[in-house]
Amino acid sequence: MDADALARHLPEGFAPMKMTFDDGPGALVSAVAFTDRDFHFRFLPQVGIDCGQINYRAYVTAYGRPGVWFFGTSLDHPVVAIPQHLWGMPWRRDRIRIEADWDATPARWRLAAGDAHCEAVELPQPLAALDGFTDEPDWLERLTHPTRGWYPRRGGGAGAYSIWHPIMRPRHFAATSASFPVFERLGLITSDTPPHSILAQPRIPFDIHTPPRRFHTDA
Repeated sequence: MDADALARHLPEGFAPMKMTFDDGPGALVSAVAFTDRDFHFRFLPQVGIDCGQINYRAYVTAYGRPGVWFFGTSLDHPVVAIPQHLWGMPWRRDRIRIEADWDATPARWRLAAGDAHCEAVELPQPLAALDGFTDEPDWLERLTHPTRGWYPRRGGGAGAYSIWHPIMRPRHFAATSASFPVFERLGLITSDTPPHSILAQPRIPFDIHTPPRRFHTDA
């Protein structure tokens, strides 16, 4: 997508992570969709939930530090009210259905979430390279392993939090159909913009460091 279009949505000090692709310069956004298993908050360890989640984000730098900017998160559970109202995060309730057959040949994955959908099948072989990246360590770190995240706080300013998960070993898929109108409404893509890549992993543990804090330039 066009880096300048993304820049218009970012606060002062934040900038798109610019890259050069086969068809010219640009930037990347991503929709990270998954099913939470036994998801719980630290202060409510006895309440584990299973539900679908989608993070809509862009790859950016904040005062030179790499990370991701969260446009919003959809969660298929009433607990969405905690980050939404307690922390002022751009989370919303959405019906999300994710299906996967990891043992099929080829493996298949499907998402249906309101006006967003994606259907994908695993490629016969992993891609030797991803457009815009020098090698696997480059895209693996930048696409799958950003640990810092920022988001627009309700009432103004930006919030910040961090995550942890082990290094991913994703499998390479290709979309048979994909539509993410969240990015279309932001003017970042069009309805016929093809996905740059689809990286999928059957399962992985992760930890979100909460509560989030107000973003400061030295944080």
